[in-house]
Amino acid sequence: MRNWVALVLVSVVLVSGQTKQTAAEKNQAILDYQLTMQSANRLITAMEAMTKYVVSLPDFQDRVRKSMTMTPAERLAQVENDPKAMAILKQNSLTAREYLIGVPALRMALMAAQGIPAGPNIIASPANVAFAKVHLAELKPKMDAADGIPARK
Repeated sequence: MRNWVALVLVSVVLVSGQTKQTAAEKNQAILDYQLTMQSANRLITAMEAMTKYVVSLPDFQDRVRKSMTMTPAERLAQVENDPKAMAILKQNSLTAREYLIGVPALRMALMAAQGIPAGPNIIASPANVAFAKVHLAELKPKMDAADGIPARK
């Protein structure tokens, strides 16, 4: 349960905390991010490890709360200056920027593929939604597992 709460908080941080000046840039970066099965698998694996790492920190709730007020550049710097976070990303062949853009791009494409309508909180390119629809049966259980949601029987 603690992992799931942390993951939700981390996900909110990834897609929120934007200033008006950078919201359009963030949205465009998400739209420009092109999902592949390889990148989706790397993102999910990194997300699972990153969530475990963040939850293990004694002040993880304060860190997540503080991150929600950071600009994208500040969050990027925070990840890049964290040796453990960077080791997780390096192990999964990801840059900090790719992770911070890719996870919300994947999450929102999967949400759109499940029928959640696009809007100010769900931003996904048509190509990513099409990718997510084709691979939904494979990716959703992996994403749920990374989120700490038990598999349905």
